[in-house]
Amino acid sequence: MTKELLLAVFLIGVGLCVAGAGTHLYQWLARQQAMLRYDGSTFVRSLGNLSMSFVCGPYIMLQMGWQHEEDGTISMTSALVSAVVAFGWAFITGLLFMGAYVAIRY
Repeated sequence: MTKELLLAVFLIGVGLCVAGAGTHLYQWLARQQAMLRYDGSTFVRSLGNLSMSFVCGPYIMLQMGWQHEEDGTISMTSALVSAVVAFGWAFITGLLFMGAYVAIRY
């Protein structure tokens, strides 16, 4: 039981690291804010935005949860929901990247 829990935490950590690094790399190269979107001027750009949103989504969700309300406070519900979604999404992202790493490496 402990091994499975540690593996899940490790995959979430890998997913968050990949999402954070991907988000900052995208913002550095594209010179624009990373957002969850699927629009684009061409079909190829739409696929690029969709793939960027999938890889960088957990980090973007965590950032969205910490946005301030109109009165300057942080909504606890928004922060908790975005954290649960982001950690679940990071597990899927980490599983995808670690699976690809193990498949290529071994």
